[in-house]
Amino acid sequence: MKRIAIIALMAASTAACSTSARNAGPPVPPAPVTAPDSFLVSMTTSKGEIVMKAHRDWSPAAVDRFYALTKGDIWKDARFFRVVPGFVVQWGLTGDSAVDNLWKSRRTPDEPVKVSNVRGRVTFARGGPESRTLQVFINVADNKRLDDANAGGIVGYPPFAEVTEGMDIVDKLESKYGEQPTRMQGEISTKGWPWLDERFPGLDRILRTRVTKEWR
Repeated sequence: MKRIAIIALMAASTAACSTSARNAGPPVPPAPVTAPDSFLVSMTTSKGEIVMKAHRDWSPAAVDRFYALTKGDIWKDARFFRVVPGFVVQWGLTGDSAVDNLWKSRRTPDEPVKVSNVRGRVTFARGGPESRTLQVFINVADNKRLDDANAGGIVGYPPFAEVTEGMDIVDKLESKYGEQPTRMQGEISTKGWPWLDERFPGLDRILRTRVTKEWR
């Protein structure tokens, strides 16, 4: 059984620990954490390295969540299940419903769009009020229509970071399935990566995420 990463975020420190879902009690939602003003995240993928710089002033709640997720390496082994050329590259499900539900239980407040969804900017997906939880996408084109698109009654998708290195890697991620896996998110979460890989072999994955530099 996949080991579940539980994040304990206490005051000025962030520590990650793993425990077996079989032996653990009910998951405890991660505590809120305040991210630095900006920081760099290095994401190692099956195609190469992608570096993103987060800007807390763009979307503070989103950046706080992104900091916690990347510090805890929660997306380790996550697949890029939605890769649509000329639109977005998306990831975020962990392949473990217990972990997914853990993070979904700690909702992120909605925020206005301060900067546009142009190529290279990073944004949380959402489908309604306070629904920015785990799933993130990189704009691979200028998607300014997302700045004021209606997402379940909430206007706009606020970018919170930008790719500073590795857009060539983003462009190389396996895209032959397009939107198809996106329609099976429930199954991905409950049945895991072996189930997804059997149906959509060759999807690229995240090997590691880590915060490499911080500015406070």
